[in-house]
Amino acid sequence: MASISPVSNVAAVSLRGVAKHYGALHAVDGVDLDIARGEIFGLIGHNGAGKSTLFKMMLGLVPATAGEIRLGGAQVGGRGFRAARRHLGYLPENVVLYDNLSGIETLRFFARLKGAPAGRCQGVLDRVGLAHAGQRPVREYSKGMRQRLGFAQALLGAPQVLFLDEPTNGLDPQAIRDFYATLRGLQAQGVTVIITSHILAELQERVDRLAILSAGKVQALGSVQALREQTQMPLRFELQLDAADAPAVAQALHQATGTVAEHSATGLRLSCLREHKMAVLAALAPLGARVRDLQMHEPSLEDVFFGFAD
Repeated sequence: MASISPVSNVAAVSLRGVAKHYGALHAVDGVDLDIARGEIFGLIGHNGAGKSTLFKMMLGLVPATAGEIRLGGAQVGGRGFRAARRHLGYLPENVVLYDNLSGIETLRFFARLKGAPAGRCQGVLDRVGLAHAGQRPVREYSKGMRQRLGFAQALLGAPQVLFLDEPTNGLDPQAIRDFYATLRGLQAQGVTVIITSHILAELQERVDRLAILSAGKVQALGSVQALREQTQMPLRFELQLDAADAPAVAQALHQATGTVAEHSATGLRLSCLREHKMAVLAALAPLGARVRDLQMHEPSLEDVFFGFAD
C-alpha cells in the first residue's frame, strides 16, 4: 500500500487489542479504537495514562507487545507501512530543534527526511505565521515560535493523518485560535487529526470525539455531549430575580423537579438531572419577568474527565 487513500472507507486509524508492557508495567493494556477519516479526535488522560506510548505505537516508533494497529489499512510495522508513514505528520510534546539552523533551513532539513518538496517550505512557514522569522536562527525563537515551527514540520508532505502531542504548549491565545483554525481547514480537506492536551477547555468545543485513557485502558469514548450524558452529571441553573420572588420561584422549581433550589447573591441556584431540564423551563415560563435572567451550565469536559478517570 503506497499511501493512505483519501477515498477509501477504511478507518484512518484502527486498533485491536493493542498493548504495551514494560515488565510488570502495562503502559497500554488492550485498546480497541477506530478513528474515522477527517475526524478531529482527542485523546486525554492523567500523566502516565498511556497517551504518549499509544502515539508512539501508532507511529511505528515503539513496537506493540500485543494487538494490531492499522493506518488506512496498512499494518503498522508491515510491508505497506513504510510507504504509508510518509503520509503521517507528528508533533511531539517536546519539540527539539537545531538552534543554529534558521526556520527555513529547519523545514528544508525535515523535508529531505520526509521526501517532501523543499519548494513548499516557505508556504508552510507562512501558514503557521512564521514568514517574518524564516531567516532567523532558531536560537532566537521564543517558545511559542518553536512550537509553531514544530507544527510546520508536521505539516510537511501534506499528511493525511496528523498526530499532535500537547500542540499548544507556549502558544498565546491568538496563536491557539489560529492553530485550531488551521486544523479545521485541514479537516475540510479530509485530514484526520489525533490530538492530546491537558488543557481540556481547549478541546471541549474543538474535537468531534475523544477517548479518556486511564491505566492504559479506554475508560470512555464518544463526543463531549455523549460523555456528558453517560456520566449523568447534573445541569446547573443560575436564576436572577428579586429576593421577594425567590420563595415562590423555589417552590415552583421544587414541584417540577423535586430538587431544592439554593439561594444566591443574585437569586437562586439549582442543580437537577438532565431529564428535568424541560420541566425546569416549563416551570419558569409562567413566571415571566419575575425571572430577570437565566443561565444553564452543562458539565465541562474537565467535569466529565474526572467523572470517568477518578
